[in-house]
Amino acid sequence: MSHPHPAINAHLASIACAQNGQKEQWLSLFADDAVVHDPVGPSPHDPTGEGFTGKERLKEFWDLMIGPSTMVITSHKQIAAGPADCACIATATNHLGEDLIIDIEMIVTYRVNDEGLITSLNAYWDLNAAAEQLGG
Repeated sequence: MSHPHPAINAHLASIACAQNGQKEQWLSLFADDAVVHDPVGPSPHDPTGEGFTGKERLKEFWDLMIGPSTMVITSHKQIAAGPADCACIATATNHLGEDLIIDIEMIVTYRVNDEGLITSLNAYWDLNAAAEQLGG
């Protein structure tokens, strides 16, 4: 599905790759110096909250957060802002095991460069709410 705004295109392509386990295609959506904060702030997989910067770190992010689960991401609303940014409201349903499913509501912001590659992805979601669903 193509959208006339490049940041929304990047959002939709990122979702498609994550849902289909397409790691290399997902990585190709990002600029070489891109940074991902998912979630924004410190977390168990990003204790400093500095995010994952550059393709090698994005590979690590995929292996930690996207690869181990089967997920369905529903993008409820996309809001374009200027020529290169958007904010999106989404829900990620993560199937982590046979009987282990968690839903994460989030707002995700994207910025793309002139080539339409993602330079910044910031996912705002409640880590505590996710942990509660895991029984923690």
